[in-house]
Amino acid sequence: MTSLRTVALFGVVAAGAVVAAERWLGSVIASGDGPDPTMKMAIAIDAPIDAVWEAVSDIERQPLWMREMRSVRLLTAGPVGIGTRGEADVRIFLVGVVDPVEIDQYDPPVAFGIRHVGIFAGSGRIALEALDARRTLVRWDERLVPPVFPNLGQLVQKPILGAIFQADLERLKEMVEARHAEAIGGAGAGADAG
Repeated sequence: MTSLRTVALFGVVAAGAVVAAERWLGSVIASGDGPDPTMKMAIAIDAPIDAVWEAVSDIERQPLWMREMRSVRLLTAGPVGIGTRGEADVRIFLVGVVDPVEIDQYDPPVAFGIRHVGIFAGSGRIALEALDARRTLVRWDERLVPPVFPNLGQLVQKPILGAIFQADLERLKEMVEARHAEAIGGAGAGADAG
């Protein structure tokens, strides 16, 4: 019986410590003095900004380069823009969730942003910058706030999800560069034949 009490007491102390750490971390993050929970990824793509924008903003084809996104559905009709709502079936490490989002930034061909409005809150921002006529820098900032222990959770998930999202950008790069090479090859072949 004594060992059961010891385990219970240890559990209560540990839970109290986690709650205290969560509150403290929340206050230092909110003040701007703590660690930044935003994941920041970037990649340079050998393709013009319009070709990269075409892939980034094609919501229904995003699962081709975002492997954790199993499927996506647009919930609002009409052209995609600010206010467009959608939801994605997302699966990371055997955990699956439906992630409802709303586009809150849409500035072709330089900025695409969403708000996560489901179990996980937060935002995602993709910014494109033409490095020259043939190369584009893609910056992706993502902040996902888990429903339980949101401050600790953001910091724990940051290196893991940051690596997953960077791999997504690698796939985007491969996809866009292959499409662009094919388009140039196709256009060049047609010009040579004519």
